[in-house]
Amino acid sequence: MAMSMTTHYGALARQRIAAWPPEPSAEELNELLRTLGRWRSRMLANTFIAHHGAQVLGGPFAGMAYASEAAEGALIPRLLGTYESELHPHLAAFAAAGIDTVIDVGCAEGYYAVGLARLMPKAMVHAYDIDENARLACADLAARNGVAERVLIGGAFAPDGFEAFAGRRVLVMVDAEGAEVDILQPALSPALGGMNVIVETHDVYRAGALASMIERFSPTHDIVRVDQQPKTFDMPDWLKALPHLDHLLAVWEWRVRPTPWLVMTPRAGG
Repeated sequence: MAMSMTTHYGALARQRIAAWPPEPSAEELNELLRTLGRWRSRMLANTFIAHHGAQVLGGPFAGMAYASEAAEGALIPRLLGTYESELHPHLAAFAAAGIDTVIDVGCAEGYYAVGLARLMPKAMVHAYDIDENARLACADLAARNGVAERVLIGGAFAPDGFEAFAGRRVLVMVDAEGAEVDILQPALSPALGGMNVIVETHDVYRAGALASMIERFSPTHDIVRVDQQPKTFDMPDWLKALPHLDHLLAVWEWRVRPTPWLVMTPRAGG
């Protein structure tokens, strides 16, 4: 019989506690708290699906059929539509600007690749991920949302790969856990100078990633730093009835440390 999620996370918690010294450190306590928080987040996602099915409830991708598992990170914020809501105004602005090509590097199961294909019905989306299971999940999500013909899926993306899209009205999205430093190199792909870019920076995994992105793109782009903010959203009744801690965990995105985004638009006349 398969181990239940609660049994699995209970075993993880017991393992952590068993390894503690007589006086655990703040970091050890924090890791246990994160483990239990991930358990509760997954249980809330299951409750969401029981009420609404695996479908995005709010935000710019509302109505998108979704997965019952996330390839990486928290599922329920994606289902609620609060996931990375700080980017919603920027996504709306790019959609209104007539983007015809999206390049999504680190697409996971396709939240942005498929969501943006729905939001920008005239755009072609090129989605890349080095994980085969993520690529399969993205293809399945695109098919279930009727956009498979506009979501082209590939593996590793080379830093000079942007040259193939030169001259188009492009939005580049990169979430690569520190590999943004390797992928976004205008010196190798000068076409990046004319492309809109949203990149999540991961100093937590790659020291200096944020500064490197700013240094590389400052000559050609206007750059807006976007930091995570408190979430406000139209809460479903079943969630309203739960304790306040569940309200917080429902929108928790599992970040270990701050990972600010940079929204970069080509400078006029640049």
